[in-house]
Amino acid sequence: MATACGAAVWAQNAGVETREPISPYKPAFAGQTRAPEQKLNVAFEVVTVAENLANPWAFAFLPDGRMLMTEKAGVLRIVGKDGRLSEPVTGTPAVVSRGQGGLLDVALDPAFGSNGLIYFSFSEQGEGGANNTAVGRGKLVETPTPRLENVQIIYHQAPSLNSSLHFGSRLVFGRDGKLFITQGERSILDGQRQAQQMDSLLGKIVRINPDGSVPADNPFIGRPGVRPEIWSFGHRNVQAAALHPQSGELWEVEFGPQGGDEVNIARKGKDYGWPTITYGVNYGPAKAPITKGETVKEGMEQPLYYWDPVIAPSSMIWYTGALFPAWRGSMFVSGLQPQGLPGGYIARLTWQGERVIGEERLALPPGRFRDIRQGPDGAIYLLQSGFAGKITKLVPKS
Repeated sequence: MATACGAAVWAQNAGVETREPISPYKPAFAGQTRAPEQKLNVAFEVVTVAENLANPWAFAFLPDGRMLMTEKAGVLRIVGKDGRLSEPVTGTPAVVSRGQGGLLDVALDPAFGSNGLIYFSFSEQGEGGANNTAVGRGKLVETPTPRLENVQIIYHQAPSLNSSLHFGSRLVFGRDGKLFITQGERSILDGQRQAQQMDSLLGKIVRINPDGSVPADNPFIGRPGVRPEIWSFGHRNVQAAALHPQSGELWEVEFGPQGGDEVNIARKGKDYGWPTITYGVNYGPAKAPITKGETVKEGMEQPLYYWDPVIAPSSMIWYTGALFPAWRGSMFVSGLQPQGLPGGYIARLTWQGERVIGEERLALPPGRFRDIRQGPDGAIYLLQSGFAGKITKLVPKS
């Protein structure tokens, strides 16, 4: 049975989202979805940084303001401040570039200035057509043809499945130097079930040391039949994650099915419910319930906020820069598929503690926004995927 709240709660939540919801479910508490519109009327313009990119997936800033950028086909490049692209960085491993797979996220080691290490996630070929999410690291050496040296694969998701979907993944270093890896459950039914199975790494956020070993303070250390890498579980497909600028906790935004994209704080040892509870329904016109059609269950975390219809949340940041003072403290979530809208948008959320009190949608030229980052200059940088991808930035309107 779907958990229903009264019509008064639903009416309270009417706001920036005016389309009909996909699912029949009602929120568990006021403000959990359809927050009131909050326009801050910040004037900005969109400046192109680099264009004609070949299906880019992620980027990360180097200390001097240049960027490392991944291309889904398996290519890593350096993007100059002038938008020029380097030759492919050699030394990257082979990737499975089909469906949602390929070379995915990239992150710098917290001590990059002294050790030159970068980390990257990718879809890795297994046996018999199976594949999985993996994470590697290597030292970036800049020469006319840049390269990675001493490449090591420090993490392999297990088990491997034959699927081209739901690889995750974002790489986020905690303040303690441990590495969070967000993942998916590979979409197919066998993988969905394993999101709740503790001997599987599917549908989990994991936490490892930078060398791939398991931290001694992970929540399930020493428990028989439980993978020690697991930090939290019951996730569907997490591509958006960032540390909260004050608390240092890992916040994440994950894809729902039809309806039910979720914002969560990924807390130690917690169960986020997928596929047992969800605010979404199965794909297709029948909108069939997933499992028993429940949205609330004891022992499972409620999303702090959800979208229905979905925005397909691909990445997120907390804005802390000085370039846009009115936006400081806001969460920005990039979306791939704003259903029924003429162009792309970025969702900006205003929070009061752990509750959303306002949502704004920044109207932008059409695009599938795959990654969002705050630049060292305080601008908000956006990466658009596709075979003619681009990197743009939002700056104050002159």
